Amino acid sequence: MVTQEDTICAIVTPQGIGGISVIRLSGRDAIDIAARLFHNKSGKSLINAQTHTIHYGNIVDPVSGDKIDEVLLSVMRSPHSFTCEDVVEVSCHGGLLVTTKVLDTFLRGGARLSEPGEFTKRAFLNGRIDLAQAEAVIDIINAKTDEGLRCALWQLYGKLSNEINMLQDSISSAIASLEAYIDFPEEDTEIAMEEIVNRARSVMKRIDRLIEGYYQWRPFREGISTAIVGRTNVGKSSLLNILIGEERAIVTPYPGTTRDIVDGVANIGGIPLRLLDTAGLRMAKDIAEEEGIRRMYKAIDIAELVLLVLDGSNTLTEEDNEIIARTANKKRVVVINKKDKGNRIEAGLNLQGSLIVHTSALKGEGIDELKKTIRQIILGHEGKLSGETIVSNLRHKTALEGARKELNTFLESVNQKLPLEIQALHLRGAVDLLGEITGAVTTEDILDRIFSEFCIGK
Repeated sequence: MVTQEDTICAIVTPQGIGGISVIRLSGRDAIDIAARLFHNKSGKSLINAQTHTIHYGNIVDPVSGDKIDEVLLSVMRSPHSFTCEDVVEVSCHGGLLVTTKVLDTFLRGGARLSEPGEFTKRAFLNGRIDLAQAEAVIDIINAKTDEGLRCALWQLYGKLSNEINMLQDSISSAIASLEAYIDFPEEDTEIAMEEIVNRARSVMKRIDRLIEGYYQWRPFREGISTAIVGRTNVGKSSLLNILIGEERAIVTPYPGTTRDIVDGVANIGGIPLRLLDTAGLRMAKDIAEEEGIRRMYKAIDIAELVLLVLDGSNTLTEEDNEIIARTANKKRVVVINKKDKGNRIEAGLNLQGSLIVHTSALKGEGIDELKKTIRQIILGHEGKLSGETIVSNLRHKTALEGARKELNTFLESVNQKLPLEIQALHLRGAVDLLGEITGAVTTEDILDRIFSEFCIGK
């Protein structure tokens, strides 16, 4: 049976060939297990080693006595470690074979392989971090841009947790006042109820701002799926390549080169843009090209943003008009490409207020303006995140929405003059839902679901 009393062990660096690999042990027997398998060059035992010290020696097979690897070993004693348990970290030579052999030695020595996210889960269970901070760890690992990393670090440092704790304290004060009047019904509650109601409304306003922050953060966390569409030979593949900074799509002067979806991720002002370069629209000449056009239409349907590319050096064609109509109800930026070859297109354009950017993908002109426009249409404004508290995931947003609903029901119960006990019940419900964000209120199922998203070793 898996318990928190076990000493766990895992490789915490990516597997493969590298300069070093790191194996971590955590638990009450971590130092004892390491002491039996590590031969210190100084001849001193690890049992009496001071916390936060590094030791040089060899990992030795306890059965054969063979040296497995020459290592550096770090000792971090409870509670001054990531998990608040005794922790040993072994830095051995990088490489799949030697790292696996060192890990296997510790497993045979009494440790067990950690489950996904178990080190971070123990840090939460032992009170070093709360649940919102634990979730920030996976956001840091998965961050694709500087902006996304910055938002995740705010959460790790407790910015969201502090905000949630203040909201809980405010509602708890209201509950205390309400319960005082439940215990002493002869007191006049009219003035006090006005203060309690105002407190609830103030918390609701702050919750609304946090929920808005979720939608502000989402592009930085999850990215935006973006389809690059247009007829053949307007420069879609060139645009994809220049946005992602590598030659991902094949570019030729011949129409119909792209027949399948080509994708890549571009960093647009801190937002990961998941780009899909689609087949150009024209009369299909074979089955493969016909399938490419079908997939292009599907990409338009599922994309959150469309980059509609037109050839500015030519007048509008029937295919251009078809794609303009097909994307009319999508969030889109119109890219009039080939500006270096003149402009013959705008006179006949009817783009229903869509943002327009002129570029030359071939010469790299207009690309910075295109990036600014893309960011603007996604966020609705220009500029960076200002340091507001950020709600990073759907679980947090759902809990906030639930807490807001409870507060709104409390206000309705006040208007209906329902018993004070019922009013207090809804306030407690709001506190509990906010507590789900930080883990003050949680279940094993919630924890298992959250930490299962982590990799082994984190």
